[in-house]
Amino acid sequence: MGEGLRPYYHKGNVITPAIEQAFKRAVSEACCFVGQTAPNPAVGCALLDEQGHILVVAAHHRAGESHAERLAVEQARELGIVEKIHTVVVTLEPCNHTGRTPPCTEILLTTPMRTLWIGCKDPNPLVQGAGAARLEVAGCAVHWVEQSPNGKELLSLCQALLAPFTWRMLHKRPWITVKQALNSNGTMQPPVGQKTFTSEKSLRFAHRLRCVTDGIITATGTVRTDHPTLTVRLVPDHVARQRVLVVCGQKTNIPVDWLQTAQKRFAISVCPDCAQLPEILAQTSALWMLVEAGPTLLNVLRQADLWDDWLTIEQHHFQNNNDTNKKQNCDQWRVTTRHTITPISLLPEWAECQHEQDKQEEACFPVL
Repeated sequence: MGEGLRPYYHKGNVITPAIEQAFKRAVSEACCFVGQTAPNPAVGCALLDEQGHILVVAAHHRAGESHAERLAVEQARELGIVEKIHTVVVTLEPCNHTGRTPPCTEILLTTPMRTLWIGCKDPNPLVQGAGAARLEVAGCAVHWVEQSPNGKELLSLCQALLAPFTWRMLHKRPWITVKQALNSNGTMQPPVGQKTFTSEKSLRFAHRLRCVTDGIITATGTVRTDHPTLTVRLVPDHVARQRVLVVCGQKTNIPVDWLQTAQKRFAISVCPDCAQLPEILAQTSALWMLVEAGPTLLNVLRQADLWDDWLTIEQHHFQNNNDTNKKQNCDQWRVTTRHTITPISLLPEWAECQHEQDKQEEACFPVL
């Protein structure tokens, strides 16, 4: 039996290889649905047998549909393996209240589960701890990743997955990521006749961000200059996903033809005064917004501290070894974050980003 498949009776809250693998699978599955679960968080769940084999991995798909735990148990029943369930691994504390769906605690209690591992507490102070308490009363051994001596990496993964939901829950607005592209001269101005100057790889990164976010914040100047579609291309998108689009500026400055087309794709709000932006964002269901605009709006957001992480894509030239007279572009990515956690870290491009800490006046996950 492999190292990760040994029976994992643990001492205290030590995370075994089997539990670690289950958490990473649960986070990976949940990442497939980031950008379409709002106003619910993205959550992943894995079911294991007594030997540590993963039986089922599931994730919440969208609001109104089964939560990750319920979907995992239902899949186990369909496969005829529900009686093998011994341990449940979930990235977020199971709910113990009825909303659009029944409590996850109750579906878990219909199984023979003995152990529960939880990645993050529910950030809602009104319900935090209720799910864990319900399962403990029923005789389940509950373990928290944050209390594990070797749980730091897994906790960061789960927190990054939950960060947009947590931020909205505690601060009443979505997480805001700014994307700014700078050419080799340090400006945002593309060459004449072009709308962009970044590499294909950087464009794919930008479109992946569009996919995982719930909407876009832009400005009338960008709309008039570029007539952008702001749709997801180059990477697969969620099916039939209507995102939020907030246009900062006066509605009279928005081209009528562009607005008519955009209204078919987005739920549009116009923000005539950036001081109203937090209030307008609070009225949407979005958890994570992406800013795609010119330097004027970006400067306003920076001065107002109305951002959470800032992706800078810088164009650099390097000499082609095969042609000394030809230069090629090689973009450099830099993410500045105001928090200890960023959901951008869940994307495959994160490994190539340089990371900078701006400030931490407010903790991303404060003690409640």
